[in-house]
Amino acid sequence: MATIGLNHYNLRAPRDLMESLKVFYCDVVGLKQGERPPFAFPGYWLYAGDAAVLHLTEARPGEARAAHAASTFDHAAFTCTGLAATQSRLEAMSIQFERAVVPATRCVQLFLQDPAGNGVELNFPDGEA
Repeated sequence: MATIGLNHYNLRAPRDLMESLKVFYCDVVGLKQGERPPFAFPGYWLYAGDAAVLHLTEARPGEARAAHAASTFDHAAFTCTGLAATQSRLEAMSIQFERAVVPATRCVQLFLQDPAGNGVELNFPDGEA
């Protein structure tokens, strides 16, 4: 077997939080809601271009997902364009973020959190620094 890329990641949450996550990833991160197979449970597939990179699924009532387990998840990173407009939009929406520049590549990174507290990294190419 050879791994050739990342297919998607999934966030599982109660209905209200799942809806908030959908709004965040569409309005803030810039993903687009797209086609999803007719599964027997609610959810969304959010796309970056032609790829469904984020799946949101509703947790069943009373479902417990190893809340006691330690997690090593830190963030999901997206390649983006429009640094100045993105920073202005985040500020207008009162979304806190930290800005960093990757040494050598000069890639600009914006770090923020989604409504569930998951880390999100937005990467902008050197030409936008």
